[in-house]
Amino acid sequence: MSSTVSASSRQELLAHAKQVVEQLRHRLTFAVRGRDEVIDLILIALLADGHVLLEDHPGSGKTTLAKALGESFEDNNPTEFIEPFRRVQFTPDLLPSDVTGVSVFDPESQQFHFRPGPIFAHVLLADEINRTSPKVQSALLEAMAEKQVTVDNHTYPLDDLFFVIATQNPRDQVGTYPLPVAQLDRFLFKIRMDYIERSAEVDVLRSYRDRRQQAPDNAPKVTRDALIEARNILDEHVYIDPRLSDSLVDVATALRQSPQVAQGVSTRSLVLLLPALQALAFVKGRDFVTPEDVSTLAPHVFAHRLELVPGVEDVREVVKKCLKAPLESLSRSTMR
Repeated sequence: MSSTVSASSRQELLAHAKQVVEQLRHRLTFAVRGRDEVIDLILIALLADGHVLLEDHPGSGKTTLAKALGESFEDNNPTEFIEPFRRVQFTPDLLPSDVTGVSVFDPESQQFHFRPGPIFAHVLLADEINRTSPKVQSALLEAMAEKQVTVDNHTYPLDDLFFVIATQNPRDQVGTYPLPVAQLDRFLFKIRMDYIERSAEVDVLRSYRDRRQQAPDNAPKVTRDALIEARNILDEHVYIDPRLSDSLVDVATALRQSPQVAQGVSTRSLVLLLPALQALAFVKGRDFVTPEDVSTLAPHVFAHRLELVPGVEDVREVVKKCLKAPLESLSRSTMR
């Protein structure tokens, strides 16, 4: 926590970031009903500079939610390449250049000019990502990890806001390719979107005409700079106890040594978890991270990265079991 900023100034900064988050939440809850928990997780990932994989059956609202987020941004400093929102429908015949872009020869200038692909966006919707080949999936690896794209030995930077929402339908296995471990590890969260409750489903049917229109005027779009500023505020002013790092390493060690786990979690996942914990604490109205925040987010961060031994199916139960001892130790130490 910064010691150079007064308590009142810090609260003003946090309040400003809160306003940005509430604007986004209002637009998302207007477009998609009955998904409040999923919306909070997406907002947490956005604030934590992570990426999200949405998984469930067709018609569950995955694409609608991703599109609503993309359309919630406006660029107050537009560039030639970057758009606020772009969508890629992943298909078996897609090529890597269809995503990243391609160099095109201009006969008049006798030079090659780069034509950017849809990956040059603030929010990229990778729809049905598991319907394309691993070769195309790998085109996203550099972008998601380093926010840059390399084409013909030239590197092109992406925007700091670059955020990927990918969707997949696991129950439809015809013409799909399982995501490799390296690709899964780029996603901060893998979120399952189950059926919504009856009351929410009734609300969806009764309000569908209103939601076909744009969001109401009292829900303005969020600028790219405002979101980047909110990220920086959380990083600077939401406190993480240094002992939390020790606890996270202990959790990772327990997962790697568990007889139920064939492949454990990466160090990258622990690094990505830290800003996500800050974002969760902030969304819950706190300026400090608690052990309960770790319990809440760890299953979402670790579950899709683990490979279990044959016969073990409940990955979230494995994660919870390995969380117990390190978090109990952390809770005791913070109470002293």
